[in-house]
Amino acid sequence: MPVYARTVPVMERHRFDVASLDRYLRGHLAGYCGGLEVQQFDSGHSNPTFFLSAEMTGGNRRDFVLRKKPPGKLVASAHQVDREFRVISALAKTDVPVAPAHCLCTDDSVIGQMFYIMSCVEGRILIDPSMPDQMPAERAAIFDSMNDVLARLHKVDPVKVGLGDYGRSGQYIARQLARWTRQYAELKTEHIEAMEKLSAWLPEHIPAEDPTTIAHGDYRLGNLIVHPTEPRIVAVLDWELSTLGHPLADLAYNCLGYHMKEPPHGFATVDFAKIGLPTESEYVAAYCRRTGRQRIEHWNYYVAFSLFRLAAIAQGVYRRGLQGNSSNPESVKMSKAPRERAELAWGLVS
Repeated sequence: MPVYARTVPVMERHRFDVASLDRYLRGHLAGYCGGLEVQQFDSGHSNPTFFLSAEMTGGNRRDFVLRKKPPGKLVASAHQVDREFRVISALAKTDVPVAPAHCLCTDDSVIGQMFYIMSCVEGRILIDPSMPDQMPAERAAIFDSMNDVLARLHKVDPVKVGLGDYGRSGQYIARQLARWTRQYAELKTEHIEAMEKLSAWLPEHIPAEDPTTIAHGDYRLGNLIVHPTEPRIVAVLDWELSTLGHPLADLAYNCLGYHMKEPPHGFATVDFAKIGLPTESEYVAAYCRRTGRQRIEHWNYYVAFSLFRLAAIAQGVYRRGLQGNSSNPESVKMSKAPRERAELAWGLVS
């Protein structure tokens, strides 16, 4: 049996017309013959993601993934699954591991929202970076593979893979600060002093170094598929926040677990040597070696910026949970996350 992330029956608020999807796939998915079965992946907070099993030419069944926009009123710049489809289609030509993309449907009348179909990649989703079921050597190898894949992504030339216009070149941090400050203001449910201070301080202290690469935007262990039995990354998922951006902001976001204590994402208090994980400085040094850097200046700024951004994202997740639109029922329990992340960020730069 293939090894995939856990699925559940499709949640009531995310149900759609399976017969309509079947009709669409007959005309748009090569080799599709019917027998469609649908389940929902139980992880994720933003774009609902579904497991599809179908009969294909030759009598074999194949597994696919459908990712779509959530229902309800949405923030204009969020949930752009068409951008996800575009970036994974482009990166399929590189050494960055992604799931093969098959078709994009922009017609909302088919299942109610825009969606795309990609292959279902066999492997494990390891949400907790401390990976309690792994041995120290395996943990070290998985973190090293995660580091390697991020470095590979940042070395891809956007123009050569057709992504030269995937975002604007330069001033990524300034634009992101404007975006997330605005989005946080639209979705906030309480006053958070640290968010207000960061909104004022961060734009005034942006580092001068301003490279542009493809940036994933949410690069972390939980968005990676690890080989079923080997300690290596076989696919990068969840490209919703990807754009042309600042590679050091992408790296800092990937390192946020080193600054957060709460599981499953935080692991600041673990004994790194005992469990086999690199320290933050070792992890950053490995990235520098892979990308030809000597060092990274203003590291705390990039981490604080990433925490501010994550606080704004968490606010959106919590607000969608209150509205009943989130794909994860745990979203309504995230009321404290925006404040905790903002205060941690302010503590790094104040």
